[in-house]
Amino acid sequence: MSFKLISWNVNGIRAAERKGFIGFLAEHQFDVVSVQETKVHDPNLLLSEKLRAPAGYTSVWNSATERKGYSGVAVFSAKQPKLVTDDFGKSLLSTEGRVLMCKYEGFTLLNIYFPNGGGEDHRLEYKLKFFGEFLDYVKKLKKEGHKIIFCGDVNVAHHPIDLARPKENINSIGFLPQERAWLDAFEVAGFVDTFRHFYPDKVAYSWWDMKTRARDRNIGWRLDYFWVDKALLPQVKEAFILGDIEGSDHAPVGITLDL
Repeated sequence: MSFKLISWNVNGIRAAERKGFIGFLAEHQFDVVSVQETKVHDPNLLLSEKLRAPAGYTSVWNSATERKGYSGVAVFSAKQPKLVTDDFGKSLLSTEGRVLMCKYEGFTLLNIYFPNGGGEDHRLEYKLKFFGEFLDYVKKLKKEGHKIIFCGDVNVAHHPIDLARPKENINSIGFLPQERAWLDAFEVAGFVDTFRHFYPDKVAYSWWDMKTRARDRNIGWRLDYFWVDKALLPQVKEAFILGDIEGSDHAPVGITLDL
């Protein structure tokens, strides 16, 4: 059975709804759609019924209650997950509405919106600590026998091929050596960047700066990923970036599994 998963930083779910998000779901009928940066602190108060329960989907939300209009993730599923949690104990993973874990038959999905790391100096330190706690958590899940997929806006371009101007950005947040080292650590821990697995030499981006109209010139960064446990890799049949889908400064990315 083919199972298609999508991840998309929508840069505001209410803005995405105005730009056709419900139609996007209806047209494609993906099995699981993970979104990041919903910017909704209370889905029950702020969202339309169509967005909370689109035709053919159930939805679960984790919002940043600490700050309005900030962060937030959600998962839309054609089939109800067996288990959902946003509680990861006394960890940064439990704050700012950044992580949802959904367990399905055959795999465990983590939808994650990694911190940007820009702005105040302490936010880069926060981002690096977040990476460390996340890596520890997925290692723990692996030991427990979970077949892990994690997806979302990682806010790091891993290699020079993953951004249009690597030399100019060597000292920029999102391409710093200490950030990229965490993606190396994911690989050491047994996870695979699915897009790069299928397309080792392909130049493709998933984010473009809106202020400079960078998408028109394809001056972008690949910040959005699907990583899978090596144990699941034989079941991954394709990985892709839907670069023609607009409505956000990010493009949706996805994989297809055989289950």
